[in-house]
Amino acid sequence: MAFLKRDYSTTDFDISRIDFAFIADYEFYLRSVRKMGNNAVVKHMKMFRKIVNICLGNGWMNLDPYLNFKGKFKKVDKAILTRAELDLMARKEFASDRLTQVRDTFLFCCFTGLAYSDVQELGKSQIARGIDGEQWIFSQRRKTNVKSHIPLLPEALQIINKYKDHPFCESRGLVLPVPSNQKMNDYLKEIAVICGIDKVLTSHVARHTFATTITLQNGVPIESVSKMLGHTNIRTTQIYAKILDTKVSEDMQALKGRLSKRSGTEG
Repeated sequence: MAFLKRDYSTTDFDISRIDFAFIADYEFYLRSVRKMGNNAVVKHMKMFRKIVNICLGNGWMNLDPYLNFKGKFKKVDKAILTRAELDLMARKEFASDRLTQVRDTFLFCCFTGLAYSDVQELGKSQIARGIDGEQWIFSQRRKTNVKSHIPLLPEALQIINKYKDHPFCESRGLVLPVPSNQKMNDYLKEIAVICGIDKVLTSHVARHTFATTITLQNGVPIESVSKMLGHTNIRTTQIYAKILDTKVSEDMQALKGRLSKRSGTEG
C-alpha cells in the first residue's frame, strides 16, 4: 500500500493493469526507498508472486508480469557465536538490569534454539518433564504452528531459575522478562561492544548459534536439530547449520585414527 500511495497515488489498483513495469518499479521501491537487502527483496517479490499466480489461475490476469523477472537469493554467511564468546558474555557483569536481562534472554535462545517471538511468549506452563524425566520445553512455533520439543540444557535451566520469582514473569506466567524485538536488538549491539565481540548481534543470531555451536558441532544429528528448531524441512535447517573448520578438523582426526587402527590390524 505504501508503494501504491507513493508511485500511483492510490491505495487500490486494478490487478489486470499489473505488468512487468509495475513489478520492476515495486522491486526498485523495496531496494531504494525501503532500503532492503537483496534477500529481503527477493523474499517480498516471491510473496507477491504467489498472489499473482492466484490471479492467473482464476483467469483474472491475461499475462504473467513475472515472465521476464528474475530474482536470486545471495548466499549469506550467518553470524554465529563461538563457545568462547558465549562464555565471555555469560561471565560479563553489566551495570544495568536491562542489559543483564537481554544478555540472559539471548543466551537462553542460544541454548534452546527458540526464535524471538517464541521466547517472548514462552509460558511457565510450557516447561514440563519429558520422556527422559528431565525438563523440556513443549511449544508451538508462532511462525509456522509446528510443534517444537526441546530438552533443556543446564545453562538454560539456570537462566529459568534466575527469573522464576521476577515480578514481570510472575504476573504474566512467563519464563523470562523479554523486551520488544527492537529494544532487544539495540541492547544486543551495546552488549557486543561491552564484551568486545566484533559481530552484529541480533536475536536471530542466537538461533543460528544453537544450530551450529551448541548442537551440530557437538555431534547432535541434523535430524534432531531440525526437530528442535521446529522446521518442517531439513533443507531449512541446513541454511542455519554452518559447519566450522574446527568440526571438520575433529572429524578428520577421528577418521585418521580409525584408518591407522585398520591398517595396523591388517598389517
